[in-house]
Amino acid sequence: MEVVCELKIDGLAIALTYENSGLKVGATRGDGVTGENITQNLRTIKTIPEHLNKDGISLEARGEIYMPKSAFLELNKRQSEMNQKLFANPRNAAAGSLRQQNPQITAQRELAMFTYAGILTNPEIKTHEQTLLYLKDMGFNLNPNFKKCKNIQEAINYCKYWDKERYNLDYATDGVVIKINNLAVQNELGFTSRAPRWATAFKFPPEEMSTKLLDIEINVGRTGAVTPVAVLEPVFLSGSTVQRATLHNFDEIKRLDINIGDRVLIKKAAEIIPKVITVLEKGTENTGTFEPPEKCPFCNTKLVPAEGEVNLYCPNTYGCPAQLKGRIEYWASKDCMDIDGLGGSIVAQLVDKNLVKSPADLYTLTVDDLMGLDLFAEKSAQNLYNAIRSSKTPELSRFINALGIRHAGKEMSELLAKKFKTLNNLKIAKMQDIMDIEGAGEKIALSVLDFFKNSYNNELLQKLEANSVIPKTIDDSTSKDNFAGLAFVITGTLSAPRDNFEKIIKQHGGKVSSSVSKKTAYVLVGESPGSKFDKAKTLGIKIINEKDFYDLLGES
Repeated sequence: MEVVCELKIDGLAIALTYENSGLKVGATRGDGVTGENITQNLRTIKTIPEHLNKDGISLEARGEIYMPKSAFLELNKRQSEMNQKLFANPRNAAAGSLRQQNPQITAQRELAMFTYAGILTNPEIKTHEQTLLYLKDMGFNLNPNFKKCKNIQEAINYCKYWDKERYNLDYATDGVVIKINNLAVQNELGFTSRAPRWATAFKFPPEEMSTKLLDIEINVGRTGAVTPVAVLEPVFLSGSTVQRATLHNFDEIKRLDINIGDRVLIKKAAEIIPKVITVLEKGTENTGTFEPPEKCPFCNTKLVPAEGEVNLYCPNTYGCPAQLKGRIEYWASKDCMDIDGLGGSIVAQLVDKNLVKSPADLYTLTVDDLMGLDLFAEKSAQNLYNAIRSSKTPELSRFINALGIRHAGKEMSELLAKKFKTLNNLKIAKMQDIMDIEGAGEKIALSVLDFFKNSYNNELLQKLEANSVIPKTIDDSTSKDNFAGLAFVITGTLSAPRDNFEKIIKQHGGKVSSSVSKKTAYVLVGESPGSKFDKAKTLGIKIINEKDFYDLLGES
């Protein structure tokens, strides 16, 4: 049976509606049911026709918006020159550019579209290939590398070819979409609750690249844990330029037998975190295995091992500037106080200039203090000042998480908040009260109790309260239990940040898990779902989209 193979573009899916040959509406594909109207921004993209090449035509075209790799590098260069936040990869850059409120900003960024499907009313078109060629005649831009294959073996050969050749393209592709060519057969096969039965996606294996290890840096985090980081000769890997990669710990360095000057192979774990896989070639200047430091590189305190752990630790908890920077950066992070604009480089300046010695000191900063930072003008200083002030009344779970209690991360902070309702209740909690929480064993309970016994931590809480930083209490009267006892897994890109859906689920008594299992009640899927979607199908787990989700809530 004939199939058509197309490169799977790592971009943002959109749908374009044309009436009487003119572009009427352009929207993101969203969850397949609802999307976001971004027509004015889409009109700025040169490869989207404003008018079709033939009059009187009505159709819907579907495609993928992407940013070329060369344009992505140029955009990040401009962002860096203006001291603006850099984009992580071309896909994020494309999505952020499309969702600008000002279309003129979108127009300044080099975006393009490959059209891959159309909903047509032309009875003469019998195949997917004919659909693509018709769209091309109408003025749409097709990916020139699609191919009609006579059988599966040709499709396999196509996948093997592009697995190697994809690196020579100026756009990111992470696989191949294989579609049955005959439209009548497509109609007969139909759809599952989420995807067509007449198409499948082949994902390329994780990209691996060779590069040189230039140095091994020693990082000290907010908990005092000492971790080695590989400093690499820059290399473009899986959509972004990689200059650093994790080495995990010093035992891993010994296992790899790695040292400065070696040529190494790297990949992105789960396509996100760069890691060193192996040593390909020992450097000519190599002197043996890298030895771990004996003292903290930031405060010169003798490092100590932790019982039952492979990491070394700096025990100078309240005097080490690296740990202080880590705690403040964590305090400002998205899952904690969510202070927009307070990133690592700014935190480093605040600590190095002795403007901040604890998270509480953030709330005593003035606009003038912030204007004294490098590359800060009055507007940027005022924006950060406002962001800090607006974080003064956080949700209780975020506040607990921001405190950085050992072993009590985001999920446990939410459970502690739900159990104790107020910060004062948590401060006076008994060990058994904490251990009654599912998943909170003796280690977590002791850690919470020890935190509130510590004089430094109590002084921090007093300073925060004096600066009107007071978390909200939880009101049980507003809680609902629509999802009581149900476990959800979320995958794909949704119409709102994933945190929004996690919050709704938890507010209604449900749980959110990071992996699919037989205990999962529902898998909520958005655009471009990953392996969790596939596993849910295998296990027969109920798969829902956003509309189904709100139906379950009774808010449709």
